[in-house]
Amino acid sequence: MKILHVITSLRTGGAEKLMVDLLPRLKAKGLDVELLLFDGTGTPFRRSAEAAGIKVHDLGTGGSVYSPMRLFKLIPYLRKYDVVHTHNTAPQLFAAIGSVLCSVVLYTTEHNTSNRRRGWRWYSAVDRWMYGRYRKVICISSKAEDNLRRHIGKSRAEIMTINNGVDVENYASAPASQELERVAPGIRKIMMVAGFRWEKDQDTLINTLAHLPEKFHLFLVGDGVRRRECEALASQTGVAGRVHFLGIRSDVPSLLQSADYVVMSSHFEGLSLSSVEGMSVGKPFLASDVDGLREVVGGAGILFPHGNAEFLAAAITSLEASPVQYKRVAEACLCRASQFDISKMADGYARVYKACEAE
Repeated sequence: MKILHVITSLRTGGAEKLMVDLLPRLKAKGLDVELLLFDGTGTPFRRSAEAAGIKVHDLGTGGSVYSPMRLFKLIPYLRKYDVVHTHNTAPQLFAAIGSVLCSVVLYTTEHNTSNRRRGWRWYSAVDRWMYGRYRKVICISSKAEDNLRRHIGKSRAEIMTINNGVDVENYASAPASQELERVAPGIRKIMMVAGFRWEKDQDTLINTLAHLPEKFHLFLVGDGVRRRECEALASQTGVAGRVHFLGIRSDVPSLLQSADYVVMSSHFEGLSLSSVEGMSVGKPFLASDVDGLREVVGGAGILFPHGNAEFLAAAITSLEASPVQYKRVAEACLCRASQFDISKMADGYARVYKACEAE
């Protein structure tokens, strides 16, 4: 059975990282998996996937992933594979449209508990039709599945949950970043790894610094359309000298190991891979009390009210004052992360594909 995964790009993000980590493991289980990118721009993630032996195709580089030309270029791929498994909105929609024109078995993964289009009342009928074109919809958390079922109601698709996962050992055993020690020796490091996208909330973290002593610095790993807004906010808040924008990095495990506190501040999540990675390094993990994060934290780390900088600052101050509490929370986070190891996720996907092959 030939399986093609389709995603918008391999730039940065949880779904993109998932392709790099999951597909080689599926290949090692004897599954014939390949990857197609709507935007084939060369990135570290793409190079990593290819280095791991995954054949990567693309529909071109640059331009809008919603261009109708992407649909026409996609259709020949739909005809060549036994299962086409999509990720992200443009591939989900275009593969569904393409399935009207040719016979193909479609799977998709739902990566979030919500998205902007669910707020467009007129679009709900399109979503119901689109998901109805899929044989299976895999949600990355039980909350993502619950919300999707409420959104689309009854569907011909089989909807199920396979929790996202990460290579926990890779993060737990990574060496600390010597670069950060040289750049900022003797300070307390708060770190968040996330794209600067509208669903993320780096703003609250920047505001938190105003409530913490000068020895605390914030390190933001990632890039995106909202980065300049966050840089401006740091200047307006008077903490620009303590906020470090690290951009897109390939050494995230080592960066996280060098942190004293790992935070995920978001408006909502699916099942945040970055959060599981953050808990895997054995440091206290703090997260917004929102869908997709409270399920991951599961009583191990600390949840703070959405957008509440004062509460977050107080939580960090409390941990700083109590080494016993600091250690207890850190150990609980690492234990919790082990429940989301990517080996369990790969086993789940392999079972789904092999069941399809047996049908």
